[in-house]
Amino acid sequence: MAAKVFKMTAAGKAELEKELEALKTEGRIDIAEKLKVARSYGDLSENSEYDEAKSEQAKIEARITELEYQLDHSEIIDTAESDSVSMGSKVIVKRIKDNFEATFEIVGFAQSNPGEGKISDESPVGKALIGAKVGDIVVVEAPIGNLEYEILGLE
Repeated sequence: MAAKVFKMTAAGKAELEKELEALKTEGRIDIAEKLKVARSYGDLSENSEYDEAKSEQAKIEARITELEYQLDHSEIIDTAESDSVSMGSKVIVKRIKDNFEATFEIVGFAQSNPGEGKISDESPVGKALIGAKVGDIVVVEAPIGNLEYEILGLE
């Protein structure tokens, strides 16, 4: 079975590389210090600080492995100027139902953060927007029913 390819912008890849480097350096150094302090408390069988530090270490190592995999299987998408929505585009949309306006940046799955307005090209809204142009109305199939968005602008 082929490995999943993680589409991302060059800026997105740089962000992931920065996070990976921070985890490999500061993250590992911090957790090593926490483990050292916890060991100094004595009996490890009943040492909650040690257990907590080991759990945190496992989380850091899992995230490092995840980031390495994503970066090893990444595909940089060219975000060249275009008159249609593509990866890397910032799209200003208006929901037809209630005239709610929002700005979304279309990014790869690994970069998505809806709280910051970064939505994946694989998400329902992202899929619907890809290829659309200013003035188009796109329909997004959602669990609450179909939502219509008008594209107001591209950045």
